[in-house]
Amino acid sequence: MYKLLIADDHPLFREAIADVIRARYPDAEILQSENLEGAQALAEEHDDLDLILLDLNMPGMYGLNGLMQLRNEAPTIPVVIISAEEDKNIVLQAMTYGAVGFIIKSLPRDRMTQALEQVLAGQVYLPSDVIRASSDNSRTRRRQDENQIPPEMLNSLTRRQLLVLERMANGESNKQIAYNLCIAETTVKAHVSAILRKLNVHNRIQAVLSAGNIDFNQYLKR
Repeated sequence: MYKLLIADDHPLFREAIADVIRARYPDAEILQSENLEGAQALAEEHDDLDLILLDLNMPGMYGLNGLMQLRNEAPTIPVVIISAEEDKNIVLQAMTYGAVGFIIKSLPRDRMTQALEQVLAGQVYLPSDVIRASSDNSRTRRRQDENQIPPEMLNSLTRRQLLVLERMANGESNKQIAYNLCIAETTVKAHVSAILRKLNVHNRIQAVLSAGNIDFNQYLKR
């Protein structure tokens, strides 16, 4: 039985996401808070929480500062950001600050359920539509350029590893990548491990950040 905490200052949304959880996990125990302070107190009291669903803009959050504070105080509890924000840079920044997922509030019910299943299964969830979206913001482009993977590292990847990395950058889970590339999920995991090693990054999120501005067609044509 899962135990989840929904931290959001809008009662109607808290009830809506609780309904989504109960529909998929009828026996789940659901705690609720309307601010960061309450979420911190509940996380301290219930250290066996399986997941915290955290609103990015509720009282006490101050943007991503609240996420960092909660992660510092409860480092063993996975946190997923729930927000109406659809800026790719904010999504990826939240992930680098320790979130294991980012759920857009406008997601259809079935996709929100899929996102919950994914993070509760220990995987990362990224909103693929946002990750794919190109940005015309020059500051974002400069940040992407700073994180760009050197060509020699990309050239060290096999064609299949490039295909896996491309789908990782699109926010797909290992299960989705396996299905789309018609390979076993264990094979995907092996490719991901090889990709992280070759790109000299420590985790999947760093790889996704680095791959955000790559023209994969250029490397797949070789």
